[in-house]
Amino acid sequence: MTESTAARKPRRSAGSKAAGTTGTKAAGTTGTKAAGTTGSKAGTGKRTTRTTSTTRNAAKKGSETELVQLLTPEGERVEDAAHAEYASYVADITPDELRGLYRDMVLTRRFDAEATNLQRQGELGLWASLLGQEAAQIGSGRATREDDYVFPTYREHGVAWCRGVDPTNLLGMFRGVNNGGWDPNSNNFHLYTIVIGSQALHATGYAMGVAKDGADSGVIAYFGDGASSQGDVSEAFNFAAVYNAPVVFFCQNNQWAISESNEKQTRVPLYQRAQGFGFPGVRVDGNDVLASLAVTRWALDRARRGEGPALIEAYTYRMGAHTTSDDPSRYRHDDERAAWEAKDPILRLRRFLESANHADEGFFAELEAESETLGKRVREVVRAMPDPDRFAIFENVYADGHALVDEERAQFAAYQASFADAEGV
Repeated sequence: MTESTAARKPRRSAGSKAAGTTGTKAAGTTGTKAAGTTGSKAGTGKRTTRTTSTTRNAAKKGSETELVQLLTPEGERVEDAAHAEYASYVADITPDELRGLYRDMVLTRRFDAEATNLQRQGELGLWASLLGQEAAQIGSGRATREDDYVFPTYREHGVAWCRGVDPTNLLGMFRGVNNGGWDPNSNNFHLYTIVIGSQALHATGYAMGVAKDGADSGVIAYFGDGASSQGDVSEAFNFAAVYNAPVVFFCQNNQWAISESNEKQTRVPLYQRAQGFGFPGVRVDGNDVLASLAVTRWALDRARRGEGPALIEAYTYRMGAHTTSDDPSRYRHDDERAAWEAKDPILRLRRFLESANHADEGFFAELEAESETLGKRVREVVRAMPDPDRFAIFENVYADGHALVDEERAQFAAYQASFADAEGV
């Protein structure tokens, strides 16, 4: 797989800088503890389940934080004293790393576009596009360490890219030829989860195990704004808080839960829900890759230090349909999309790179050529995949077989045979 320059660095040990990026502060070395610290020492693997007044205060402080933005839609760096703690996590990011983040987003968008086109051509059964959410995914994905563990939904194609999963491996499930095309333990990236919200509980249980093992790695769970209405997510929040689990809940609020708007999902901003469970919540500009990177580094660092869970609400927008079976024109207005297009995450970073003289036309041209190569490879790999076994759906429903399943299989076989008869006429 093509790998970003931001990922070509060795795995770090506890308390050192995150793999593939610079500017991450080592846990416990700055002299200023992140909000919500319980006093656990960095890198020791020791955690406490005692809820202290500082933890409660941190939850309140985090819930009162305004939108964290470090890069404006015009591509200008933001100097905001209120967000200095988060900004410190990307204070010394290099031009090479910035170009790497840009490259990640461009190639991820190209892959996503190819997958959408392949579905329209009948090569995939379904596709869930990430268009518009590249900054939230690449920023948070690049904040993870090699030994962290990621629990995605079905739209985290950019995070998969950051974790080293070949993008073509994501497509087998959507073609119907497998239940996931990669080994989760090879990249610490779990298989895609279709059941809405359930991965939040999986991540919490895994994080509780990490704590019991005494490891200093973190866990991150991704879900959407619609999933926040699921009971599984609330249960995960409660377990994580009570057991001080080293888990970060990353909610990509793309404004629409299929056709249901935020107004029909919640009466308060989503990040404020963390306060009720006793841990900090932060709303970040999800179209700002620097802010997404910084806030996720902060949250994962405090989790690794034993300071418990955090909720990040990445405020972004789903530019396309919920999936390729959806028609957003039935419930959204074009002017809404146009307003968010002006906040495009890729254009935003490009403006900054150009204004700061961190990238020239040669860089963008080379990236465009690389994008074309990736698109071609994706098309070739998908078209070389086998057709799904139409009868596999009937297998392993019951351990010893079942008369009703046998009857349904026979009916389906007769239905399939009817097409062959029609073709022979």
